[in-house]
Amino acid sequence: MSETGSDHRRDSSRGEDGVAVGVRIAGAWSWRLLAILALIAVFIFIVIQLRLLVIPVLVAVLLSALLVPFKNMMVRRGLPRGLAIAVAELGVIIVVTGLLFLVVLQVRAGFGDLQQQTITSFGELKQFLADSPLQISDAQFTGYVDQLFGALQGQGSAIFTGALAVGSTVGEFVVGLVLALFTTLFILIDGERIWAWIVHLFPRRARTALNGAGEAGWLTLQNFIKIQILVATVDAIGIGVGAAILQLPLAFPIAVLVFLGSFIPVIGAVLTGGVAVFIALVYNGWVVALIMLGIVLLVQQVEGHVLQPLIMGAAVKVHPLAVVLAVAGGSMLAGIPGALFAVPVVAVANVMITYIASGVWRLPPPLPQPEADSALKLRDTEPKAAAE
Repeated sequence: MSETGSDHRRDSSRGEDGVAVGVRIAGAWSWRLLAILALIAVFIFIVIQLRLLVIPVLVAVLLSALLVPFKNMMVRRGLPRGLAIAVAELGVIIVVTGLLFLVVLQVRAGFGDLQQQTITSFGELKQFLADSPLQISDAQFTGYVDQLFGALQGQGSAIFTGALAVGSTVGEFVVGLVLALFTTLFILIDGERIWAWIVHLFPRRARTALNGAGEAGWLTLQNFIKIQILVATVDAIGIGVGAAILQLPLAFPIAVLVFLGSFIPVIGAVLTGGVAVFIALVYNGWVVALIMLGIVLLVQQVEGHVLQPLIMGAAVKVHPLAVVLAVAGGSMLAGIPGALFAVPVVAVANVMITYIASGVWRLPPPLPQPEADSALKLRDTEPKAAAE
């Protein structure tokens, strides 16, 4: 009896073809995962081929997530819809153009002095290393510098080019900029109808789930862009004020550069803050440079331990580790554009997938509360009573 029961248990662990159940389940999961990975690979390939179209559209979606609430607020306050759209679109163009114009003016005014100071500090460093116990000669120093620049150039090519380069020529950049502005304008004008058209491309049974997931993802994207502007402003003010207190030249361009760089989470403000440290080293020596480095690290600690976990994490519902991995993977795949769009893409995808998997969209819409109905009827009857 025991042998027969043991044989029965062994047979029940295998299918009719003699393949173990565990192997059968693993095989079923494997081909499904391979199909999903193949679909993702095809999607990434198409995005790379259409990069000059995809990047402006993604920029327009980010801008729209910021401008649509602003436009809606102006409409609710009585501004005509067309005028509200024009104010939102032109306001962004004027603000960004004005900041860049001021930065270019200050950089042009101080570029000659910065170049001369850099040459002088470079010569002083060479002399210091030659007189130090290391006794590094000019030839050795030049070799080390060449190796350093070679390494930076190799890493920079991976960061600044990537698969999704913004554009290799000025013409491509201008076309992408115009396309981003026009796409933003049409989203402001007719975004709801555009989304309804996209939803109706899917089967009827999937439309309810997709529409609800899209609304959840859009809300998450709006929260992300608002919080990211707050984080970038804190970084820019902290590092810019620190540079001004230390009487560094080009403090305002440094603050603007840090603000723009902070839209790349984790590494953006650090890299742009390095510019402030370099300027402090060139103009004011290594003591002031160390103080400036401390200010940059302090601002990053506030961002990393307060703003990102408490505010950004609650807004986009993405773990800090996922943020780091998303930025690293995006930068490896697509350079700066990949690092810029990695976190919003991951956050929106996470919210949409969670919404669909939760099954909330299957529930019927909530019925109106009796208290709300009675209060509404009371408000409707009050003007009539007052008129009588």
